[in-house]
Amino acid sequence: MGFASMGRLLVALLLILSSPSLGAGQSEFVQKVIEGAYAQVGTTLLYDPSYRRIAYPGGDVPIYRGVCSDVIVRAYRNAGVDLQLLVHRDMEQSFDAYPRIWGLSHPDANIDHRRVPNLAVFFARHGQSLPISADLRDYRPGDIVTWRLPGGQPHIGLVSDRVHNGKPLMVHNIGWGAQVEDVLFDYTITGHYRYVPKVRSSSS
Repeated sequence: MGFASMGRLLVALLLILSSPSLGAGQSEFVQKVIEGAYAQVGTTLLYDPSYRRIAYPGGDVPIYRGVCSDVIVRAYRNAGVDLQLLVHRDMEQSFDAYPRIWGLSHPDANIDHRRVPNLAVFFARHGQSLPISADLRDYRPGDIVTWRLPGGQPHIGLVSDRVHNGKPLMVHNIGWGAQVEDVLFDYTITGHYRYVPKVRSSSS
């Protein structure tokens, strides 16, 4: 392994270990989320925002297609957390807390968790809503970032544990399937979230 590779590995490890708030079980959880995101690269090859009826809970569109929000939903499912279920339940209880930009009068478990503004509200309500920062050290592996693209569309991605030129790479799907890319500051950041449910260590 060359010095450059060793340096990137060291930065990635420091990013993971620099959070004093994460216990052993939570660190394992974050790693499973990240692994779930990586597993989509080379598998989810298409961007498809079409509405589809899916199972509930645990529903998904075919793995080879999806949108940016599906990257997050699938990553968390790898860690045992079903955002389809959690977002739907939260919307049933607090529908007025969520955006009405789609003209819905009630929750829809087929699509609600696949919409970036809904995920942003859920993470803000049930996780940590962190300051939007230009400091790379503030973005830790497993964090979620939302953006506004140049055309005004919302976008979402997951902070990975890989770095390039000192910057954490993002796992996202912006139009050509799930990718790991250096895009953290390429678009206007609209939200920064950390969602790590309370989990027990595997040794407890």
